[in-house]
Amino acid sequence: MADSSSFFISLPEDINFKIASLLQVRDLCALGCCSKFWRKLCFSDSIWHSLVTNRWPLLHSSLSPYIKTWRRLYVERHVELGIRAGSVERFLKACSRNESLEVGDYLQAFEIINGARFGFEDIQRFLFKPQMNVLLNLVGVHYCMTSLGIPGDDLVEALRTCEISNRHVCVKWWKLGRWIYGYRGRDELLFRWVSLADLATEDGESVLGVLRRGTVHEVLRVQISAIGHKSIPWSYQVTQRLE
Repeated sequence: MADSSSFFISLPEDINFKIASLLQVRDLCALGCCSKFWRKLCFSDSIWHSLVTNRWPLLHSSLSPYIKTWRRLYVERHVELGIRAGSVERFLKACSRNESLEVGDYLQAFEIINGARFGFEDIQRFLFKPQMNVLLNLVGVHYCMTSLGIPGDDLVEALRTCEISNRHVCVKWWKLGRWIYGYRGRDELLFRWVSLADLATEDGESVLGVLRRGTVHEVLRVQISAIGHKSIPWSYQVTQRLE
């Protein structure tokens, strides 16, 4: 290790920074424990500032000017978002009945994620787990599309990588009956089974629109469920381990 450190010490500093910046966080931390040279380089604010801003682009405007170290911020925020994701799971579990969820509770869970300003990596890490209930996956897909603006192709690829692209939900919505010759007809029930991958494309836009609007205007009720397909029960615990 001493010989390899001597070799890297002889290289220009910007090259060593480039090498370190290409590593995954777990590998970066491991390399920083190898020697004083690598500790100084891998734990420098320059590298961790870049990691923070790349992972959480929505966070920049609310960052405190009194941040001690960017590495500490990264670790603390990683743990905090794991806790937030766990709170969303517990909230949805408490609100669901027979694997069904009313849209008001669903949108409240969405706002918890939105208020915490999750990044795309956080959604994949904490909400795109195949061991989770599909309703949690759904909240993640919705957030990626509406708050992060992730392109459909990129989102579908992430869903496939996480092995949840073919998971389905059923969205039902009840609409007021139409007025015909001074009389209002029967209320209308509409529903659609849709995969998470379909929601990430234009094919799922009508369903996503229903979820976005909730119960407004002529829509009396919106319900989301996984009944009829294999569904994961509410037993999965979100890990907070830094990887």
